[in-house]
Amino acid sequence: MAIRSDYLVLGSGIAGLTFALEAAQSGDVVVVTKGKIDESATAYAQGGVAAVLDPSDSFARHESDTHEAGRGLSHADVVEMVVHDGPDRIAELIKLGATFSRAEGSSEGASGDGLDLTQEGGHTARRIVHAGDMTGREIQRVLAAAALKHPRIVVLEDHMAIDLIDRGRFGGARFITGAYALERATGAVKTLVARATVLATGGAGKVYLYTTNPDVATGDGVAMAYRAGAEIGNMEFFQFHPTCLYHPHAKRFLISEALRGEGGVLRRRDGTAFMAKHHAQADLAPRDVVARAIDYELKRTGEDCVWLDMSARSPEYLRERFPNIHAQCEKFGIDMTRESIPVVPAAHFMCGGVVVDSAGRTSVPGLWAIGETACTGLHGANRLASNSLLEGLVYGRRAALAVKAEPSQLSEGDPPDWDAGEAAPSDEAVMVANNWDELRRFMWNYVGIVRSDKRLTRATRRIQLLDEEIHEYYWKHLVTADLLELRNIADVAGLIVTCARFRKESRGLHYNIDYPDVSDAAFHGDTIVSRGTQPRLSRIV
Repeated sequence: MAIRSDYLVLGSGIAGLTFALEAAQSGDVVVVTKGKIDESATAYAQGGVAAVLDPSDSFARHESDTHEAGRGLSHADVVEMVVHDGPDRIAELIKLGATFSRAEGSSEGASGDGLDLTQEGGHTARRIVHAGDMTGREIQRVLAAAALKHPRIVVLEDHMAIDLIDRGRFGGARFITGAYALERATGAVKTLVARATVLATGGAGKVYLYTTNPDVATGDGVAMAYRAGAEIGNMEFFQFHPTCLYHPHAKRFLISEALRGEGGVLRRRDGTAFMAKHHAQADLAPRDVVARAIDYELKRTGEDCVWLDMSARSPEYLRERFPNIHAQCEKFGIDMTRESIPVVPAAHFMCGGVVVDSAGRTSVPGLWAIGETACTGLHGANRLASNSLLEGLVYGRRAALAVKAEPSQLSEGDPPDWDAGEAAPSDEAVMVANNWDELRRFMWNYVGIVRSDKRLTRATRRIQLLDEEIHEYYWKHLVTADLLELRNIADVAGLIVTCARFRKESRGLHYNIDYPDVSDAAFHGDTIVSRGTQPRLSRIV
């Protein structure tokens, strides 16, 4: 028997939980999350939320900074909407119980007054609201606590969505009526039915060998939406965070951009600062510039990492302002108050995703997408630092308000339960592990920070071969979480390569040495692709 609700949310990060809390005011919500409710990319966000709260700042400046980072592909109406909504969303989090860092001598209050605002790369003002260097953890804490105690929200932890349920496959009009989900502990597949299905599964950093993302970030929402026929956009624009801690035992530990906002300087091993020769803003340049600059320096010198020097700040300040980063570095034998931090770039944020309108609607009826899973038009060719949490808050609420106002198209009857057919238990798990490793390695080598036509062609061939193996294995064996994740990252990898081959220019996060210049005449727009179609350009006017 199906589990029915008004709203089905796949994912438990900032966007999914914001949606759930708003939607629960008018209906029952089921939240499905692969791990525990607090295991999301949101919880790992160190920097903060960008919002105009300082009287010396302005919405116009925040919009301008967003457009500058987005390299001309950010949608003006979306940028204006999100930026103007920022202060209200911060006030709402504070009202919910979030505790953000305050300026010295200020008191707690349900507004942005007195907040300690910091600055990050690409911003021309101090507008980053933070909770020390653990902002995401604090936001995740308050949202998860509110969701778990809400009487109309049910959270299914350790469940993984397999595929969306399209009513059109069973004789009705095309409409997404829910999803099949695997209960990881038992292997049972549940049928989840809802009047609206919301993809909030986060990003896809695990498609690359080195990433700052948690293990759950395998692009599940994008892959499921693509298989359901939804439009996908701008997948060539995958952001690599410039500074991930370089240490053999430091798995995916991010060194926040806020350190450079507070005086950090990137240096070569010999102590030479190098960012000034790459960009006028030097160490405060946008992320795509900094990541490419580090990549260039590493290839030029043959070194394994560069070094982030924080000597401009006192030891007392560093310990107080960055307690988590200080503690983690110390854990690995690095005293950031006395020595530079070794850093390298790593895959961090998916600027593309499932194409949506200003309320989170996708091109498929009944299906919505928010947060990193969605391609909203905010980020363009490169995300401005700390705009991601802001986007999750704004679109989570906007989608909930919009979906509540729409009449239900859900039919009375349930779709068929999951049919495993003659599938057998997996007998070659090593195939999944080997294919997973191979895919992530060639994506890193061929479709990483710097690309070329030859590398992209090689990646295409490898993906085609892997797709055949994965497809055959998938239909012969019972589903497992590892198999589902492999299938999803293969789909996402294919979308990234397809979009990258289409865009024959270099812009933002997509840098192809065969086309080193920006071409507004040919490529001023979004790359759009859907299942069974060739990529096309949707021009931005």
